[in-house]
Amino acid sequence: MESKIEVLSTIKIQQSPDLYKIVDSLNRTLKDRDLMFGLALDQEDQEKAIFTIYRT
Repeated sequence: MESKIEVLSTIKIQQSPDLYKIVDSLNRTLKDRDLMFGLALDQEDQEKAIFTIYRT
């Protein structure tokens, strides 16, 4: 069985120390709706983060 992850949206936002808490809460709350959320530092600008929404 093949698992496909679809990117629904990606946005670049200002980095904040507590941002990961929001992503963690979204992942815990919405996993039963086949949604997953990701957060990564922008490689070009460490002041920015890349927030991505996926459908699993």
